[in-house]
Amino acid sequence: MLERVLAYLDEKHVCPHCKTELTLCNAPPMHVGDGLGWGSEFLFICLNDECPLFVNGWEFIENQYGHVGSYRHMELPDSQENYSMMVGSKFAFTGCAVDIDALRRQSVRYQAEKMAAGQLCGCVANKDIRPVIHLLTDNAADITLRRQAAELLAELNDIASIEPLRNHTFTDPSLEHAVNLAIRQILANHFLRECPYCAELIKARAQLCKHCGKELSAE
Repeated sequence: MLERVLAYLDEKHVCPHCKTELTLCNAPPMHVGDGLGWGSEFLFICLNDECPLFVNGWEFIENQYGHVGSYRHMELPDSQENYSMMVGSKFAFTGCAVDIDALRRQSVRYQAEKMAAGQLCGCVANKDIRPVIHLLTDNAADITLRRQAAELLAELNDIASIEPLRNHTFTDPSLEHAVNLAIRQILANHFLRECPYCAELIKARAQLCKHCGKELSAE
């Protein structure tokens, strides 16, 4: 859906009544006329309160139908289809405008996720921990990809992966458990352990932490 919405951002729609560029908005769940959907999750709508259609619509609807309302010009994405859509107040759709900047940030994150996913299959052969760390520390990434990355951690056997993972807050308990198991295996492979007091890496057989000087119990 994200790629489709981003494609809409390149579309330029102009209101024929006031020549103002239309705003991309989330569509209402129901069509006000027949109760059916609009056929699109998004609509281009004129939100210009000075638009003649909107300004003159109040008097027209009051005289024609006897209630309060007006019209805003609306067009469907990827279509020449357009409507004069009835609205009940001047605030209609003003809170439904798509956050363009947020969409673009989401797109950047998604593209980075796709790149990391494409590098997963060769990361062990290339000894490249970066795509694994990227996916594991992106809580918005696809959970299946993140679990695949966790499975590769121990095989990569890179102690450089421990610090960024320990500093990350996981929102999925099962994924966090898998990461902890992999870290435990990496430490064992390197004959290391984490100091329980300062969290620095030390030799597994150390009796004193060389970083904080605390006495350690044998594991």
